[in-house]
Amino acid sequence: MDRLELQKLRDLPIEGVAERLGMQIVRHKALCPFHDDHHASLSFCTRRNTFRCFACGAHGGTIDLVMRFLNKTFTEACRWLGGNHVEIPLSRHNDITTTTPHDFDASRYSHFFERPFLNEEARRFLFDERHLDERVIRWCRLTSWKDRRDVPWLQIPYYDEEGRLVGVQNRNLVKGALPRFRFPQGSECGIYNLPVLKRLKPGDELWIAEGCSDCWALLSAGHKAIAIPSATLLSKKDKTLLSSLKASPRGGLEGVSFHMYPDQDAPGERLFLQLQQVLPSLVHHQLPEGCKDFSEYYINPSPSPPRGRV
Repeated sequence: MDRLELQKLRDLPIEGVAERLGMQIVRHKALCPFHDDHHASLSFCTRRNTFRCFACGAHGGTIDLVMRFLNKTFTEACRWLGGNHVEIPLSRHNDITTTTPHDFDASRYSHFFERPFLNEEARRFLFDERHLDERVIRWCRLTSWKDRRDVPWLQIPYYDEEGRLVGVQNRNLVKGALPRFRFPQGSECGIYNLPVLKRLKPGDELWIAEGCSDCWALLSAGHKAIAIPSATLLSKKDKTLLSSLKASPRGGLEGVSFHMYPDQDAPGERLFLQLQQVLPSLVHHQLPEGCKDFSEYYINPSPSPPRGRV
């Protein structure tokens, strides 16, 4: 990785990186994950793009945060920040770059999704709290497990367009617990629910959500949908794939229109603008006042449906 690519990773919004790691930020502060913190000792400086804990002394930038939070090496942290699509040189000698592969071992995880099992915590989260359609959960092949500390996790598979398993996201089902997410080494958790592209027909609507939860809600509402993993970390590979969808003659994508309910916050609107650069015809649908995202709108729908705008 050259200096320019490395600098791009360091310039990623520090608070966006922290949110992707599962940290909850309020007024540029969060509970420090590096010690037993109860008073939000970790502060973010958006001007310098850094973090610092005034209790334990932890500090640094985006790469340092990922290294410490996920217990990764510098190389692994850069790969994670780059969406696992970036090759990082480990050593240089006489202008020769050496790299090590971080391939995802799909065979190690695929059997978990052949016969999905939902424990009590997962069923409560998906059906009691989110009111999702069981058919959607079966389509997405969600399963669950508990770690050695009896912490319940929702296991979310990521497939490419051909239905090949390319990554796994583990979501902590304990509210407020950290880490919020875990990813097996090499997981390519980019655009979610790509197999739905094979089911598109001319004239269909394809909805784009921010995150898996909104995607499940859109699917449960009867829409065909995919999801972008983060408002702040849209990778080059994701943009290339999305760009290939517009006016695409392949399969049933010809004549498909693109729609989105952006989250009602600044990152959500920024994501819409990023996506609109790739998909100029993307239609902006406004959520009702008081709904943070489509998941909330799905659970408590407005009497009158929101109108869309390009």
